[in-house]
Amino acid sequence: MNDTMTALRIEAPHRAALARIPEPSPPPGELLIRTGLVGLCGTDLELLHGTASYLRDGRARYPLVPGHEWVGTVVDGDAEFPTGQRVVGHTMVPCGLCPRCQAGRRALCRRLTEVGLYGRPGAAAEYLTMPRTSLTAVPDAVDDTAAALVEPAVTVVGALERAGCRLPDRVAVIGTGTIGLLAVQLAARLAGSVDAIGIDPAGRALARRCGAVRATTPEEADDGAYSLVVEASGAAPSFLRGLRLLEPGGRLAVVGVAGAPAEGFVPGELALRGLEVIGVRHGLDHYHRTVRLFRDGVLDAEPLVAAVLPPGAEAFDRLQHGRSGPPKILLDFGGTR
Repeated sequence: MNDTMTALRIEAPHRAALARIPEPSPPPGELLIRTGLVGLCGTDLELLHGTASYLRDGRARYPLVPGHEWVGTVVDGDAEFPTGQRVVGHTMVPCGLCPRCQAGRRALCRRLTEVGLYGRPGAAAEYLTMPRTSLTAVPDAVDDTAAALVEPAVTVVGALERAGCRLPDRVAVIGTGTIGLLAVQLAARLAGSVDAIGIDPAGRALARRCGAVRATTPEEADDGAYSLVVEASGAAPSFLRGLRLLEPGGRLAVVGVAGAPAEGFVPGELALRGLEVIGVRHGLDHYHRTVRLFRDGVLDAEPLVAAVLPPGAEAFDRLQHGRSGPPKILLDFGGTR
């Protein structure tokens, strides 16, 4: 291997380019990974635009290598992860030692770092290093495209588990992006019925393909009709819309991260209607289970992928401007071939 490698780097707000950067060397406890496919999402766009919370609070700074959704291949392995083993990496890398980690709340680790977001370089490069404890092996039955979507899917798995999704539930999913469509797929297996709510007609058509009984606009959805609502759009007004969709005693699982206030929110409504709001921060403990869900066909990546592109800044343009329907853009670094 050479001393440098190619990476897609965000240099400054609104400027991304391919760059040659030093090739990483794994410290003790970590493995070198050759990157295969890397997914781009809305958080990566926020990093590009300079609006991400990680930049505003100083945890991240330019230049940075994004990429927190990925599959790759172990370069020089060990007994647990042999050379050539395909793996997915966990976005959140906790310390394992602080009181929150010791209490089983690793996603709230006091010394948390997140791959491609802050504290650790991302996978939008030919190589990266990862702790052994932050890797999950990918079986042969799960292809690269599905493996690259494990990271967003773990949040869906964690959300529906925390919300106690079960057969008697009538579920509504707000948003037809990657998270929303994965939530529709899983809820279609767990609940009595699932409806999708979104503003993009092509996205609503995809939601029906993913298992939604109905796919409507926010204005058409029925107030008080659902026992469980998953808010996956990340739009502040959708929080209030989700509350109105709930029947008395219903649960709202908030997965989307809205950066604006939800104007008009009346806290007393939660008490008077007996509603439960569940904030979902990733699904760090669900990687192995999520890989099995893709293996068993419960989750399906194929309808969600708009394009697989070579690494380059044009992928960000496609992510922002060139999509209607399939939401996911993947970069191909060739490391699993």
